[in-house]
Amino acid sequence: MLETGMDRFSFPCSLACAVALASFTSGAVARELPASGVIVQLRSAAVPLDAEAAASVGVGLRNSPQARREQAMAAWQRQHAARTERLGQVAVEAGVPSRQLGSAGAALRLDFSAPLRGAALEAAMRRLRLHPDVASVTPNVRWQRAQALTLPNDPLFAQQWHLQAPTTFASALNLPAAWALNTGAVNAPVVAVVDGGVRYDHPDLAGHLLPGYDFVSELDIANDGNGRDADASDPGDWVTRAESLTPLYEDCDVSDSSWHGTGIAGQIAAASNNSLGVSGVSWGVQVLPVRVAGKCGALLSDLLDGMRWAAGLPVQGVPVNPNPAKVINLSYGGSGPCDNAYQQTVNDVTAAGALVVVAAGNSAEPVTRPADCTGVVAVGAVRGDGAKTSYSSYGPNVALAVPGGSGSTGADAGLLTTLNAGRTVPAAHTYESLVGTSFAAPLVAGTAALMLSVQPGLTPADLTRLLKASVRPHTAQPNLPTCSATSLSQAVCNCTTTTCGAGLLDAQLALLAATPVVLPTPAPTVPTVPTTPVADSGGGGHTGWAWGLSLWAWLAALALSRGRPASRAKGCPPARC
Repeated sequence: MLETGMDRFSFPCSLACAVALASFTSGAVARELPASGVIVQLRSAAVPLDAEAAASVGVGLRNSPQARREQAMAAWQRQHAARTERLGQVAVEAGVPSRQLGSAGAALRLDFSAPLRGAALEAAMRRLRLHPDVASVTPNVRWQRAQALTLPNDPLFAQQWHLQAPTTFASALNLPAAWALNTGAVNAPVVAVVDGGVRYDHPDLAGHLLPGYDFVSELDIANDGNGRDADASDPGDWVTRAESLTPLYEDCDVSDSSWHGTGIAGQIAAASNNSLGVSGVSWGVQVLPVRVAGKCGALLSDLLDGMRWAAGLPVQGVPVNPNPAKVINLSYGGSGPCDNAYQQTVNDVTAAGALVVVAAGNSAEPVTRPADCTGVVAVGAVRGDGAKTSYSSYGPNVALAVPGGSGSTGADAGLLTTLNAGRTVPAAHTYESLVGTSFAAPLVAGTAALMLSVQPGLTPADLTRLLKASVRPHTAQPNLPTCSATSLSQAVCNCTTTTCGAGLLDAQLALLAATPVVLPTPAPTVPTVPTTPVADSGGGGHTGWAWGLSLWAWLAALALSRGRPASRAKGCPPARC
């Protein structure tokens, strides 16, 4: 049985938990900034107003405005000098070495003899807080400007509407905000594209393609003159009208070469910020091309072998894959339901640690295999405005929705990616806008790769849960019907969670959900009994609220790790995809 690519071509060239967690993190590892000193607020009784300053207040009332300002300044300077002198004495009494004292708004600045962090900083602050003359102590750390959105310099990036912030197009993925957190260039995992091979010589894929494998076993389908071998390049998959009249190709559609796998590889990993062409979702990812399809599609046995090999599992007669994938993109599907052989392969691949991302299909009907297999992330396609496309398959097995191109002239321009201009054999390298759930799925695969780049230990189950928990809500367009999960066929409609998945993918929220929480290291507890009662005027307030927030973040992270997102305790349908 042949599996076919889910593609259409046109236009040639909740989440409070994640947001809260974001306040504790700024990337794969939260940086612990050193403090050059502390800002100290002394209690008012620590330095009484001197007699001369007190007398100047009454005198100032009878003088001119300028004189009053000068007298007030002189009084403030005398008081500041007295408070600074007292802070120096407090530092000595508390055993905190200092090199300089100064002002900090209404408080005072105490510079350490050397910057402190971690337990040493907490210990110094605790000693100051315990002094009866101290009202509050705050670390004096260097603040940094808000991180700018990361925009690649690829000249065609502006035409990749689906990667932009969701302003003009409600379903856009918000990648610039995600890249500001992490471009995926560090700890990037391997993503397998189980498809029709790739054009290794496309300049925008250079440096991002690993040696893969060709699993196409039938010579006539392979179109490269041999069977299985270590060359995963795509020779073209065209079918002429004359060929369609022969017994071998009688069930095949007449078509030019699709360069299907090259388009998918470009969406995931086109070289970004290289002043050339387009940008991929995950900048540092390595794509593992696994060729399973040729003319007319993919033989199911070849496809299943290719999936196993991609995950690092053994396949008879084939060398072991030295670069096992953590994410597998599969944009080929059949018309039947998920059978035992397919489901077992998905189970084995998932157990090996690879997330299987699949296209929902382009039949505008309830999903079939592999989107109805248990354990896969099935991806539906929406238009730029968030409505289900006219072609996307649907149903409760769909995990989430992403842009797939509208397929309607004027609605949106499809998804621009890497391609080849050859109608049969390879020709010039090019870029074209493509439409279909085939090209929606790699957007999710690339986002999953970004998530793994900040948290390599995430399992397929973790990734699935976090992807679904971090979505934006579906949109509702006026004058469109609501999609029905029980309908046997439907065109454009407003998505629901039972037809198009949990919601719209947001790459920034997904990355925030995946980013580990790094809590501050608590200082050692040293029981201290003050000899003089200390009034509660804020001295210990900093420790109380900061640790309260840290404890909340830890509990939220624990809930996520146990599969119970704090903001989505219920309301999300069980994963059947």
